[in-house]
Amino acid sequence: MKPRFQPSSSSMSPYLFFTGKGGVGKTSTACATALALADEGKKVLIVSTDPASNLQDVFDQEIGYGATSIIGITGLDAINLDPEEAASAYREKVVGPFRDKLPGVVVAQMEEQLSGACTVEIAAFDEFASILTNTDRTKEYDHIIFDTAPTGHTLRLLQLPSAWSEFLEDSTHGASCLGPLSGLAEKKELYAKAVNALANAAETKLILVSRPDESALLEASKAAKELKEVGLENQLLIINGLLQQYEQTDSIATALYKRQQQALEQMPDQLKTMHGYILPYVPYQLTGIEALRAFSKQDRMEQEEQLSTQAASTLPSLKKVVEKLGTKRKGLVLTMGKGGVGKTTVAASVAVGLAELGHSVHLTTTDPAEHLSYVLAETKANANLTVSQINPKKEVEAYTEEVLQKAKESLDENGLAYLEEDLRSPCTEEIAVFRAFANVVDQAEDSFVVIDTAPTGHTLLLLDAAQSYHKEIERSTKEVPEAVTKLLPRLRNRDETDVIIVTLPEATPVHEATRLEEDLSRAKIKPSWWVINQCFSATKTSDPILTSRARAEQKWIHFVTNQHEQGTAVIPWQANKLIGYEQ
Repeated sequence: MKPRFQPSSSSMSPYLFFTGKGGVGKTSTACATALALADEGKKVLIVSTDPASNLQDVFDQEIGYGATSIIGITGLDAINLDPEEAASAYREKVVGPFRDKLPGVVVAQMEEQLSGACTVEIAAFDEFASILTNTDRTKEYDHIIFDTAPTGHTLRLLQLPSAWSEFLEDSTHGASCLGPLSGLAEKKELYAKAVNALANAAETKLILVSRPDESALLEASKAAKELKEVGLENQLLIINGLLQQYEQTDSIATALYKRQQQALEQMPDQLKTMHGYILPYVPYQLTGIEALRAFSKQDRMEQEEQLSTQAASTLPSLKKVVEKLGTKRKGLVLTMGKGGVGKTTVAASVAVGLAELGHSVHLTTTDPAEHLSYVLAETKANANLTVSQINPKKEVEAYTEEVLQKAKESLDENGLAYLEEDLRSPCTEEIAVFRAFANVVDQAEDSFVVIDTAPTGHTLLLLDAAQSYHKEIERSTKEVPEAVTKLLPRLRNRDETDVIIVTLPEATPVHEATRLEEDLSRAKIKPSWWVINQCFSATKTSDPILTSRARAEQKWIHFVTNQHEQGTAVIPWQANKLIGYEQ
């Protein structure tokens, strides 16, 4: 058992970078650390580079771009950087000079290339590099804590010598991050200083935060590997939200405890050997100074009267969603959401449910086939249901090979090296999987097709813009297959397509799902349903900790339902991983 994380100025370096998958609690952990150090009398600055930062929610006060003193805590300042705003400035810097020189469709394509996650990622790095290397802003602090550190992928991009060549200015080779970097070339020296500071173990610790569940641990392992590849060995691991005490007669609490223990036993080897700590699963939301202080000092906390659990009990179940979808004769159903929210399971349950209603259904997923086979073995509707699997690894390999082969005709060695690095980004997988996605969608002419790996609005608009671009310059139509040509109009037609956004009843997953909805809105695609998954408030748990957490969920259930009154459903937290639509 790893020890409990108890930050102190004697064990913490001047710079601390908290990173991890969305929803693992890195912001609350970073805030609790900042508070603990400030309570020791240290001068502390905490900086968030998350586009959906909730520093203001955690400290319960407005926090802006400038250093803001946290009320009630001597010595603690906070800054909320806005990478979305920074990304917007980059877009204008790159696109602006071409507005009067290129056709409108080409300018639209450039803007869309600069609208994705990679642009925000690079912009976030630019923002915190500016603070990290500006001693006038930081010299008064003993500790500077960054919530959301750069990924290994970002750092490799910025380290590549060819990143600063003219190649960046003109690249339109179909990769995902080249455009975003084209406005940053003049900051080479700034980034070199920032990367050196990150690699200095005497000055910096990189803290990977994970939940004790399989997907979050795999994400943490991937981040650890990426950071080590760029020379950042100064890492430690925090397992956040470990259930240590539970009511053994409660089936929900017992199942959660066993699931967490199994995930820890099966965690990747490199995490097992990493220096690390645990933080307990607590019965309250980590917002507000009182909660943070109780968390860091292991005190009991008297909770305020919370909203009742009525909100969850009055919302439709997944069964109602399936019955509504089943009133159609055919259609396309997409489940969307960030990793770890359960969209694959929701997709499988919807497919099983539609098949049980007598519809012909085809289910496609990136989930391991073994998982789906187990789900389908429990249903009586196998005859109506067919399944295929999109293998992201194979799709990425094929896409990468295709792009590199084309690029060899025009790029030198440095240019190809840069392009290869760019093609390792998560955005590449999204685009590569899209091609398989388009082919599957084409099968929805006379049946239901359910897909759990839908492209984001950004990808759809990028390809739509590219399609227009290809038409404009009369390139070969072979680069725009018919399945792609028909795709976007079909996705925008709510008579043909239902998009289900899946989230959890917690702050970060809800904020991320909201951003996803905004992304889709830009592509003129409107979701039919929001599904709030893994709700303790929809179970009959009597465990004291889980009952308190169920009450804390109400804030986020109300937040979602207030914006989507006509289409919000709830799925209870499941003792078993695999569910049927009846649940």
